[in-house]
Amino acid sequence: MHKRFLALCAVFLLAACAPKRIPGTELEDTGDTRAILAVMEKYRSALENRDAKAIQALVSPKFRDDAGTPDDPTDDLNASNLEAHLQGLFTKLQNPKVDFNIRRVEFHEDEDVALAIYYWNASWRMPGLNARPQSDSELEQMVFQKVDGDWKIVSGI
Repeated sequence: MHKRFLALCAVFLLAACAPKRIPGTELEDTGDTRAILAVMEKYRSALENRDAKAIQALVSPKFRDDAGTPDDPTDDLNASNLEAHLQGLFTKLQNPKVDFNIRRVEFHEDEDVALAIYYWNASWRMPGLNARPQSDSELEQMVFQKVDGDWKIVSGI
């Protein structure tokens, strides 16, 4: 009986020391992790609502995106041209639906930088380009930096 009690105590002690996870995920439950998830949810919602101003409010002044073409600076996005680019894109886009599955959030505390690895699924219509609904999915990385105490997107949209 005494051995069972000690074994149960050891199990409870180990369980109490395990990091808390956000329900339904493998992500550690911290204030910063929840803040990153909140920014990603605002971004997802703004995409579906085609709200360029809301997305602009989520990005850092240091935001940069090379649109997957590092050798061609003509299509690069930054904090100053992002909103206009999105407004032009959103006028052509109909019924966007976006889902994120956040796999991991890593923090680099010495730099106030975080990385979110996520898988996204998206569907949309662009009648001027194609009559059929379009869809895509991909594993991505979004980079965040704390700006005046708030997490902002630096790249990866």
